[in-house]
Amino acid sequence: NSSAKVGAKCVRLNGALIKQLLDSVDSVLFDCDGVIWRGDQAIPGAPQVINLLKQKGKHVFFVTNNSTKTRKMYADKMASLGFNVSEEEIFGTAYCCARYLKSVCGLEGKVYLIGSPAMEQELEAVGIRQTGAGPDLIAGKQNDWANVALDPEVKAVVVGFDEHFSYMKLNRALQYLSQRGSLFVGTNRDTRLPLEEGRAVPGTGCLLQAVETAAQRQAHTVGKPSHYMFDCVASQFPVEPGRCLMVGDRLDTDILLGSNCGLRTLLTLTGVSTLADAEEHRASGCPQRQAMVPDYYVESIADVLPALQG
Repeated sequence: NSSAKVGAKCVRLNGALIKQLLDSVDSVLFDCDGVIWRGDQAIPGAPQVINLLKQKGKHVFFVTNNSTKTRKMYADKMASLGFNVSEEEIFGTAYCCARYLKSVCGLEGKVYLIGSPAMEQELEAVGIRQTGAGPDLIAGKQNDWANVALDPEVKAVVVGFDEHFSYMKLNRALQYLSQRGSLFVGTNRDTRLPLEEGRAVPGTGCLLQAVETAAQRQAHTVGKPSHYMFDCVASQFPVEPGRCLMVGDRLDTDILLGSNCGLRTLLTLTGVSTLADAEEHRASGCPQRQAMVPDYYVESIADVLPALQG
């Protein structure tokens, strides 16, 4: 009975239930911002939680939609905040995107990149050359723009977060995507990046939608909630979906990824989504929205500390 299953969702995790849940999982996937840190501060108790999980023999992974950092940049940040983490455990969209182009698409040729230096580095690390990084300013008149110089080796357009996003980049992407057989990949569809005090700035999803609208094509996205993010982890480590827990602060990315991949899900309330959001989805009667309802929730990831220390 599916309604009974939904009814049992969104349970507050505490006491004996925490121990029971942890005993039933071998791997824990964490989102980063809003879950284990906010900005440049670790969420109190988060480093201890991660380090104790690992001491107890759990596999711990980090899956983030942020495409502006390489795995190494993440590992360095985590080390500075007191997390005991290795580069191999980190799966950001810059890295996953490069892996996807190399191993799934078997890309032969260059990438036109709308993205960050981190994406450039992760592409280079798997042997993919790119063009497009950095500013691209308007040149010539409108009639010239459709004939803008294109690199004949480019076989794919990749869109991630790019602070230099411009009309000319949008135009160049359109021209490349009008060519037969060109691949089109986006890192993620998050439309806003949350900042402190409830403020936000436009996210990668806005740039990706602009390119999709211009090209009249849909990109394949590798980030959460796309299945590929989990596949990327599973291709390198022995993770069994039924014995996995996904921990996140966003219903539409983290929790939905867990639902899409058959993982159990835990919402922490230190980031974007609220309990009220989850309840709204649960009451909606819409299967797509109910897939965003977590199995469990905690105020903060620190709530699981007592069970780990006991």
